[in-house]
Amino acid sequence: MDFRVASTPHATAFVPANPAADAYDKVHANVAACSRCHVREMCLPPGLSASEFRQIDQRLVSSRRKLARGEKLFQIGDRFDAVYAVWTGFFKTAVSSKDGREQVTGFQMVGELMGLDGIGSRRHEVDAVALEDSQVCAIPYANFEVLSKEIPALQHQFHRVMSREIVRNQGVMLLLGSMHAEERLAAFVLNLTRQLQARGFSATAIVLRMSREEIGSYLGLKLETVSRTFSKFQANGLLHVRHRQIQVTDAQGLQHLLDGETV
Repeated sequence: MDFRVASTPHATAFVPANPAADAYDKVHANVAACSRCHVREMCLPPGLSASEFRQIDQRLVSSRRKLARGEKLFQIGDRFDAVYAVWTGFFKTAVSSKDGREQVTGFQMVGELMGLDGIGSRRHEVDAVALEDSQVCAIPYANFEVLSKEIPALQHQFHRVMSREIVRNQGVMLLLGSMHAEERLAAFVLNLTRQLQARGFSATAIVLRMSREEIGSYLGLKLETVSRTFSKFQANGLLHVRHRQIQVTDAQGLQHLLDGETV
């Protein structure tokens, strides 16, 4: 399962060394490019050559777009022509019923792709909304299709991303279908800490960028249930909660709860 929120970083995000990219950096030190991006290892396949990085820098990303908090990157019905890599900030995706009720379908953070929903119908099937001031890299899908034929590793990486989306959706179905409220929220917290830690953020000090109502929508819980469960976790010594600031004080206890053991 793949649940995402934000945190204040305690260290610079780790980026494994890539000699080919570093060699290319020296020549193109003043050019904004994928080869020099601090989250490139989350978006691009490993082992690319300097020549492949050069092609990607020149032909893959068309622009970097800034969005203010609350601004939509795209909405239901918009024509699909690009996917977007989150460079900074956090997003939610959601659908709305005819009577205006919103159902949150996911949260996206640094290094993740958005817009995959539009590939099949060539129209976007969800709204994508910035939860804070954010930036995305726009990747025209036509450019990607051409370039992925020339760089097979790029196509393989895209397949891995699609596979992760399928696994994530299956995880959400399990969560909504078989877990009670405490298990759902514990799974949410544990999975987001793992996501954050993988990006060089603190795995224990979390600042939520979404509201409790949005968390509830995603987890299939009422607002009151989310708030009550956070309070219970705090009373049991699992978390320390102060508004949107969450301190995980007993990750093992959360895991025990998720495993069906008494905390």
